Amino acid sequence: MNRKNERRRWNGMSIFDLEDGDFIFGSGDTGFDSDGHMMNRMSDNMAFDLDTGEIHMVSGWDDDDEDDW
Repeated sequence: MNRKNERRRWNGMSIFDLEDGDFIFGSGDTGFDSDGHMMNRMSDNMAFDLDTGEIHMVSGWDDDDEDDW
């Protein structure tokens, strides 16, 4: 099994939130930060906090799809 397939099988990642220093634990385009806020991926380096309505800059939300936001 190659590395890309292994990552898809696990389908989990952690992203660092540069705005407040939290980690986001994501799967696909949705995740939760270490404060329990639900986050939605907007682009590779931007996430939307669904609880507060704030936009956060993040370290990088890896996208396995070919669309390359």
